[in-house]
This record gives sequence, structure tokens and C-alpha cells, in this order.
Amino acid sequence: MKFVITGGAGFIGSAVIRHIINNTDHSVVNIDKLTYAGNLESLEPVKNDNRYSFEQVDICDVNEVKRVFNEHQPNVVMHLAAESHVDRSIDGPGEFIQTNIVGTYVLLEEARDYWSSLSDDKKASFRFHHVSTDEVYGDLEGTYNLFTEQTPYAPSSPYSAAKASSDHLVRAWQRTFQLPTLITNCSNNYGPYQFPEKLIPLIILNALEGKDLPIYGNGKQIRDWLYVDDHARALVHVALTGEIGETYNIGGHNELQNIDVVKTVCSILDGLVPSSIDGIDRYDQLIIYVGDRAGHDVRYAIDATKISDELNWTPNETFATGIKKTVQWYLDNQVWCDHVKDGSYQGERLGVIE
Repeated sequence: MKFVITGGAGFIGSAVIRHIINNTDHSVVNIDKLTYAGNLESLEPVKNDNRYSFEQVDICDVNEVKRVFNEHQPNVVMHLAAESHVDRSIDGPGEFIQTNIVGTYVLLEEARDYWSSLSDDKKASFRFHHVSTDEVYGDLEGTYNLFTEQTPYAPSSPYSAAKASSDHLVRAWQRTFQLPTLITNCSNNYGPYQFPEKLIPLIILNALEGKDLPIYGNGKQIRDWLYVDDHARALVHVALTGEIGETYNIGGHNELQNIDVVKTVCSILDGLVPSSIDGIDRYDQLIIYVGDRAGHDVRYAIDATKISDELNWTPNETFATGIKKTVQWYLDNQVWCDHVKDGSYQGERLGVIE
């Protein structure tokens, strides 16, 4: 099978590509615009494999997307390209509308045109897999409920609203045009190669540099944490075996408050690289509490029963095992971290409304 993966130089996309090349016989065409969070260094381990190729393409560019479909003749499109950081969506929602909504529309239309041209047997095996987020479901504050595939959408941020819009487009193209689509909604990902604006890599790198470790609000926001390699494995499994027209939630079964995540990272760092910072004996002494994010959801939690029961997928990593691997990876890959930070992002806070 040949996969076209959009956003393949990003955090989750690169994990999917590494998984496909290292653990399957399938081939991959990586489409990525290479915005600030796209990093081809994340694909160094597989870049020379003859089953991997790269196209620097903006998914909003109709002609280039059409060319990629016609030249590469994919069996599966896995759509991960998206602006994905909530704080950035507060600072500048326009890019999120353009990439996440308009870009998805362009892909759907070009995929439909390409799919319509295929022979019957190739049509039958084609799939368009749209990768989304649990943030489209909104906030579970004050409940013990879990997000299921039937949970109504109630997005809170420009990011989650744009992703919700793209989900609705995918479902509409399946129902109206019979395009063979699937959707997955995942919980918070973490692991190697994550851009350091996200909580876990930001805490690791700030701690090592003796910088403040900022916690939004009271730090009691709850997220379900999913190790990125588990997610990559799930995405490929859904793309190949999921039922057309269905949605599958993918979670890690690891509900934790943000403050506990940060303290866990600090404790692991204390054991691996004890602090040499003047006046700091433990890294958790660097924790500071800052004003909460605008519209910050309090709790997300995924019910992943459906993917477990119907597709026999469960995560391999607990948070305890995954976070240790993650911290060790950042310690072992300082060159990658330094190159990422050579760009415009230096760990400053984003998404503050004046």
C-alpha cells in the first residue's frame, strides 16, 4: 500500500512515517509545507529508505495537491497537516481557519477527483483517514464522564473549532459523495520529537536551562496522555482495518492533572541529571503559576473502548514508562532540541489576551 501523509514532518506525522518504514512493507509520500513545527530532522532515521519520499507542498495549493495525487497514486491518504497549538490559535486564528478548514476542503476535493478516476478494485481499497483531536468535544469539568464517539461537539478554542469544522467536512464528503473516509480523535500526545511549545518538552528543556516552569491557573486541568508511538501504531491500524464512515477515539488511559505531569518530569530529571543551578536542589522549585489560558478546558478524557473491542488496539505504554522514555530521549538528543530552538520560538508564553 502507498500512503500519502499530510503533515508528515510534524510530531505525530513523523512518528507515523517512522512506524510505517520501520515496521511495515508499505511506502510513504510525505506532504508538508514545513512551517515552524515541521522538521525534517525528525525523519532522519528513514529519509534514505527507498519507500519514503518527500514533497514540500501546501495543502491549500490545489494544483500541487492534484499533482501529488496523480504522480504518486496513493491507496491511503492520512491527513494530519494542521495548525495545532491552542495558544497560537488565540494569538492568530486566521492561519488555523486556512490550514485546518480550507486545507481539508482542498484535500477532500482532490481526493474525490482522484478516487473517482480509479478502477473499481482500486476504488474499493482507497481510504481517506482524517486525524483529529478530543478537543472538539469540549470540556468534561465537574463530571466523571468520558468522551465517546457519540459525544456532541462543543469546541472551546479557535483551534478546536477549526478541527471540528474539518471533521464535519470529512463526514459530509463521505455521506454526500460516498468518499471512503474514516476519522480518529486522539487525546494529548507526548513523546520524542515534539515541538517545545507543548507542555512536556517545554518543561524538560526549561528545567535543564534553569528557566521558570510555568503552570497555567492552578495546574489541576486533567488530560489523558497518549504516547506518540502508540498513537502512530493505532493510526495505521485504523487506516488499514477500520470501517469506512466510522470514527474511533484513541486514548492512552492515563488521566493526570497538569501539575502532576510537571512534577513527574521534574522527579525523573532529578534522578537522571541532578540540578547544578544555584539555589535549586530540585527542579520542581522552578515551578511558577501564571494566569490561566483564555477559555481553558478543565478536563478531557477518552473512552477508547470501541477501538479496543472492534479493532483489537490498546496502548503499549503506561504514562510511567512513556514519560521516562520521553525525558531520556530529550536528554540524548540535545542537537535536535538546539536546532528547533534556533528558530523563532524560544519558550516564551503564547496566547495571552491583553
